[in-house]
Amino acid sequence: MSALREAFADLPDAVFADLLESDDGYLLVVDLPGVTADTLDVVARDGRVSIEARREKDVPAEFRYEREDRSLFLDVDLPLPPDANPEAADAEISRGVLELSIPKRTSTDETRIEIRDA
Repeated sequence: MSALREAFADLPDAVFADLLESDDGYLLVVDLPGVTADTLDVVARDGRVSIEARREKDVPAEFRYEREDRSLFLDVDLPLPPDANPEAADAEISRGVLELSIPKRTSTDETRIEIRDA
């Protein structure tokens, strides 16, 4: 899991995220204020998980930005631990908090390779 832990450490300071591990899986918790299920994409492929989040800002017409620190877009690509099973992952966003649960592969996750007589 060290690659995933290091990737979390390299997230921008404006991204608040937690990484938790149990005997059965991993839980990634990412604060994404203003993001909904409709403006969020989470894709796992090739041993990585990609999170793309977009938020909309409503700025009243009588105001203008003097300073803008809240990004409109987040695009992160994180390595998954070798024992992660992204095919069985589950994600939920509630009140701007993404919880991505990725179970670990069990020792029974094996593929038997049939051997033919030559």
